[in-house]
Amino acid sequence: MAAAGIDSADHDARILARHAEATGSDLEGLVVARESRIPLQHLVGSTGFRYLELAVGPGVFIPRPETEVVVDAVLAAVQDIERPCVVDLCAGSGTIGLSVVHENAAAEVDLVEVSEQAVEWMRHNLAALDEPERQRVRVHHADLDTAPTDRDGLVDVVASNPPYVALHEREQVDPEVRDHDPEMALWAGVDGLDVIRRVVRRARVLLRPGGTLVVEHSDRQGESAPGVFSDAGFADVRDHVDLTGRPRFTTGRWPA
Repeated sequence: MAAAGIDSADHDARILARHAEATGSDLEGLVVARESRIPLQHLVGSTGFRYLELAVGPGVFIPRPETEVVVDAVLAAVQDIERPCVVDLCAGSGTIGLSVVHENAAAEVDLVEVSEQAVEWMRHNLAALDEPERQRVRVHHADLDTAPTDRDGLVDVVASNPPYVALHEREQVDPEVRDHDPEMALWAGVDGLDVIRRVVRRARVLLRPGGTLVVEHSDRQGESAPGVFSDAGFADVRDHVDLTGRPRFTTGRWPA
């Protein structure tokens, strides 16, 4: 696997060996598949994210560790709110929203996702939560520009990990991502900001006065993404780094 260009070959080999032993799968077949750059998460069927084990596979974006700091920002924004309302746009497998409802015992979360395949994975992950947590989640198989329809002006935090890869950056993306993550979860126009602009526009409608917007972006958009927030009228716009020190997400407050 190292010879095939996989930087995490030792780690992946251990994971595949454990998976083969636990499930009776053919280890050699798993290794050959990984050598062909099929994502490790597709081969084992899930990925760990914060305190959850999320089911993933073809048709849904694989959660990355970088997004964990986005969840931290959402939790910090709602920690003093008695019954916070959070909307996760472009929710994919439910990564951000399900983590929030799992870690905040009062949060009510709306998950919005347009992809039918991604919604299937999301519902699978929702079903794995405890019943009290499931009761605080609503799933919307809908476009981010319209859903949810009954939260306008009432939301405490809008969060999103939207598509943000520019079309000209295709060859810079790892084969696991470029060839196996859904295209609609990756590409976002000439500058990579097309969907971020839509998220920001929708957040202006959803957020209550003083509500917070949290949006992940690429490490090349540490200035351009905050610019979208500022141009849309958000206040207290700040960019934040991930655990590797790279620009990773922007926050802003919808003014009263």
